[in-house]
Parts: sequence; C-alpha cells; structure tokens
Amino acid sequence: MPTIAVWKFTSCDGCQLTLLDCEDELLPLTERVHIAHFLEVTSVSEPGPYDISIVEGSVSTPEEAERIRWIREQSAVLVVVGACATSGGIQALRNFADVEEFRSIVYARPEHIATLGTSTPISAHVTVDHELRGCPIDKGQLLEVLTALLAGRAPDLPDTSVCTDCKRRGLTCVMVAHGTPCLGPVTHAGCGALCPAVNRGCYGCFGPMNRPNVPALVPLLRRSGMGDEELHLVFRTFNANAEWI
Repeated sequence: MPTIAVWKFTSCDGCQLTLLDCEDELLPLTERVHIAHFLEVTSVSEPGPYDISIVEGSVSTPEEAERIRWIREQSAVLVVVGACATSGGIQALRNFADVEEFRSIVYARPEHIATLGTSTPISAHVTVDHELRGCPIDKGQLLEVLTALLAGRAPDLPDTSVCTDCKRRGLTCVMVAHGTPCLGPVTHAGCGALCPAVNRGCYGCFGPMNRPNVPALVPLLRRSGMGDEELHLVFRTFNANAEWI
C-alpha cells in the first residue's frame, strides 16, 4: 500500500485543513493509501521512505532548509501545496524589508529567534514534482493529484487564467461590466472564479498564470481607479515573491 506523508513548514495550516475538509472523499482514499506522517491528524510518525510527500509552507528558517532536503531524499514524489509552498507566501514580504529590524522590534529576546532573511518556495531548495496553487488550495485539485498518482497517470490541472474559470461558469466580467479592479486575466486558474462569482475582483491568491501579461493589464486597473500605491500593493499579497512580470 502506498505511503503518504504530510509536512508543515512556515504556513497557517489552511492547506492541510483542505485535505481534511475532503471528508467523504477522504474515507475511500484511506483504504488505498497508508498515512505515515500527518501531525495535523495524529502524533504517530513513521519513518520513511515515503511514496508521496505533501508539503505545505515556505522555507523561512535554517532548520526548514535542512529538513526539506531530507524530505526530498525520503520521498518518491514531492507535491507542494499552497501559496506559501509555491511562492513563499505572504510572509515573503520580509524579502523586501530588513528582517533584523523586525526581529528586534517584535521579540523581547530576538537572539533566541532563528530565522532566514527571506521566505522562499520549496522549489528554491529541492526538485518539486507537482505544485498546487492557492490560499488555500482547491479541494478538487488536491483530489485530482492524489487519484492521478495512485492511478499512475499525469494529473489534469489547469494552466490558464481565472478568466477561463469565469467563462466556464457563465459569469459576467466584473471589470468590463462594473469597472471593478480584477487580477483574473493574469492569475492562475483553479479556484473556480470564487471572487468574481460574488461580484468581487480576483486578488491573485493562486499566483501568476504561465506568461502573465501584466503590462497589458495595468492600464485597465488604472482605468478602474487604482493608483500607483494600490498597483504596488495588489501584487504583494499572498504571492508577494512570485514573478508576476
């Protein structure tokens, strides 16, 4: 029976909870696999090697940089999930500031805090086999990857923009119809257009799509009322360290 391990790095645990939220789908899955390590569920941890490792979170400490190399060595397939693991997460805002200054202000004894100057994606440290975007990830995409791996086929994951999700759902474009700023044209598909479905513009939690044409989108965002500061901030949220341009 294939073994699965689920690992946490610097993150909020939301993507691990998405796996638990599978509920009805998770029960049949547990009949096909053996969960060897998943501290969100149980304190029991079995030694590797593992057939599939699922990693949530970014690398932001020296210990994590060392631990992800060990996990890669122990894992036949490495799947990274969520904005933190795929781009560094919102904590990658530290990459544009002075971490030492933060540490001295926030902590009473900063000398006890071991941290790196940057928050980086898992792919910056080891080879990654599959990535799932989002904050949090989409439950359907997670199940697709797991079932595909168990069936011995390649996962069927989207590589287009959120705009395609809108078209498939028959949604009216919030930018065209209402002048609402939206990152959908440059954001990776997979969420099912959750925000446009409630007349809110996409804010890019799935990160940039393949070859995003941000320079073409910026004039439209300005026309929708965004100024220089808003444009600067809108690309520095959940995927602050991602390559939007």
